[in-house]
Amino acid sequence: MSGGTITNLTVISHILKPYQAVIAADSGHVNVHETGAIEATGHKVLTVKTENGKLTPELIEEKLIFHCDEHMVQPKLVYISNTTELGTIYTKQEIRKIYPFCQQKHLYLYLDGARLAMALAAIDNDITFPDLAKYTDVFYIGGTKVGSFIGEVVVFNNITISKDFRFSMKQKGAILAKSWIVAVQMNALMQNNLYLELGRHSNNMADKLKAIFANAGLTFAFKPQSNQLFVNFPNKLAKKILSHYIVDNIGKTEEGYTCLRFCTSWATKEDEIQTLAKFFEKNINI
Repeated sequence: MSGGTITNLTVISHILKPYQAVIAADSGHVNVHETGAIEATGHKVLTVKTENGKLTPELIEEKLIFHCDEHMVQPKLVYISNTTELGTIYTKQEIRKIYPFCQQKHLYLYLDGARLAMALAAIDNDITFPDLAKYTDVFYIGGTKVGSFIGEVVVFNNITISKDFRFSMKQKGAILAKSWIVAVQMNALMQNNLYLELGRHSNNMADKLKAIFANAGLTFAFKPQSNQLFVNFPNKLAKKILSHYIVDNIGKTEEGYTCLRFCTSWATKEDEIQTLAKFFEKNINI
């Protein structure tokens, strides 16, 4: 596939019948950052409020209880991402609980792997590629966020839902005339542990940023586990940073503070972190 959004909409719309829906965290990428792509295919996204961007069997169960008959859409697919949109990661124990629950409730489990390299390379991680093959129905390996020009690779573990998938790909514009380019890039990323090394670099650069902010006494809205940091800044300092750097303004948190999202990447250089550190030290007392 060429990118994350077309991957998500093609996979989800292929699996679901017209009256079925996907369950996702309220912060999930399919709910927030894909311009209504899933809804545009005719499928509702049922959102669940979470504290850390992660779903649990208990949270999923709440949606199943409410959507109890044919007067509502039928929940059929559970969408999770690793890392989540909040930078948190799933543990093996967590997905080992979610997957059997989904099977028991006749739900499919789909894992968005756009930031999979950062998740698998995180210090707290205990999930492996074989685990993903064992505890999901379908997942994808993200390439674009570790530097590939294009490329997300969909892996079906449950072959009962992969039938005729290429027809769905063609209909959604997801078959590339030169799709071998994706394969060449992914093949290179999988050599000599490069995929995980690029994810590890992204996380290491975030760790350096985290130390700068933590040493200044700032707090984090969510536990830093990967290459995304959600930092609570005094409003004046947040405004200054926003005027100088391209970071996401998450909004006001506690009184007098604004949460900003920083995201490092495979291409982030240490001298860029040092430049930001100098800017931060110069402006921290404004």
